[in-house]
Amino acid sequence: MSSPAPSAPPIPAFGGGSIADVLPAVLSGLDVPGGRSCLPLVTGRQICLLLVDGLGWNALRAAPDAAPFLSSLVDAPSSRVLTSVYPTTTPIALTSLGTGLAPGEHGVTGLYLRLPSGQVVNTLANPAETDMRVLQPRATAFEHAVAAGVTVTRVGPASFDGPGLTEAALRGGRYVAAESVGERVAAATAGVRRADTSLTYVYHGDLDATGHRSGCGSDAWLQELVHVDRVAEQLADALPAAATLLITSDHGMVDVSADNRWDVATTPALSDGVHAIAGDLRAIDVHTRPDAAADVLAAWRETLGEEFWVLSRAEAVDVGLYGPVVSDGVRPRIGDVVAAAIGDAAVVDSRLMPRPVLALVGLHGSVTDDELLVPLLVHTA
Repeated sequence: MSSPAPSAPPIPAFGGGSIADVLPAVLSGLDVPGGRSCLPLVTGRQICLLLVDGLGWNALRAAPDAAPFLSSLVDAPSSRVLTSVYPTTTPIALTSLGTGLAPGEHGVTGLYLRLPSGQVVNTLANPAETDMRVLQPRATAFEHAVAAGVTVTRVGPASFDGPGLTEAALRGGRYVAAESVGERVAAATAGVRRADTSLTYVYHGDLDATGHRSGCGSDAWLQELVHVDRVAEQLADALPAAATLLITSDHGMVDVSADNRWDVATTPALSDGVHAIAGDLRAIDVHTRPDAAADVLAAWRETLGEEFWVLSRAEAVDVGLYGPVVSDGVRPRIGDVVAAAIGDAAVVDSRLMPRPVLALVGLHGSVTDDELLVPLLVHTA
């Protein structure tokens, strides 16, 4: 007899408390059509948004000595804790940040995404045969800002500029490639100063990369947090006095031991009736063969037990996991079965995922507090 579904997972705070609400609130403060005052943000006319990949709220609060500058902003006016979206994975979260939409509307619902053709693409890997503007056609906050006369600058690695995730999630305005911290701070400062009304976005990914390789509980991660804190303070000091610095993140992270990972490729109970595995290691989309969804749902619940929330697509949509609205075109991108990890656990598919992905220590994707909660920190001169 199969195990019952665990209680419903926590739901991101769409509509006033998630990262999807940050840029709409910024646009509202800049009097840009399409903005909405869904967060109590008080900003000036020159705004710099620093996105620190992988900076969870719980991890930041647990390490105040490593991040004194960031920690000093926790109680600042307008600073608060937000939720990411589901899955708590960079492509999904950045698309929600960039568009102001929940995943059920923008349609980027997984790191590995199954397209209507049946092809599974990695949304971080600039899939060559995928037009990202077709995959995610909704206008971004940056496009709305440019149309309203706001000067927009986006700063990040050169490899991020082009037809991949940046095109889907963050298009609009001028992209400035900057590799080192000094280059990014200089480019961001120049972007802010380009006009009296400006919006500048800066991406910093080293904390997430370190957590993936070494674990978010490692000394390496803690040392990287020290560095991130100095980067944020350096950027704050370099901005003009009239500018507002916003600091947020796309997700937190948890460490998952190597012996608590199920491999679909070697676990018949998880592969029977399955057409394709998509999603992420802690937020799995299971696309089933015709008429196999009920049996696969029961098998995954039985096999994974209390380590996962295992829901049917209809259940995941009905509880609002992907937002209050899931469009008809987006619904098939969600698995027939959705499995979100509760604790120290993951599901992999060694037939699909390359060795570097299988070797990751720090993971994210699910809706535990360590993954879901992120900071929104506000600094004004």
